[in-house]
Amino acid sequence: MIQDPLLLIAVALFSLLGLGITILAALKGWRGWLDLKRAEISSQRPEPVYPSAARIEVADLKERIRRLEAIASGIE
Repeated sequence: MIQDPLLLIAVALFSLLGLGITILAALKGWRGWLDLKRAEISSQRPEPVYPSAARIEVADLKERIRRLEAIASGIE
């Protein structure tokens, strides 16, 4: 067992120092990750919204589904 009080204090201080270094490294990594995500979000440009084009596309997709269902059922 550790009997010397100075040795006990030294071990405790070095343990705290190691913990502090680990926490600072983790914090730096976290900030870097957040900066990366902010850069990814800011680089994405929203696509313009065209409501009429979207409705036409949905109608086209529904028609394709009807054709595929007809082919699958053997009508065409």
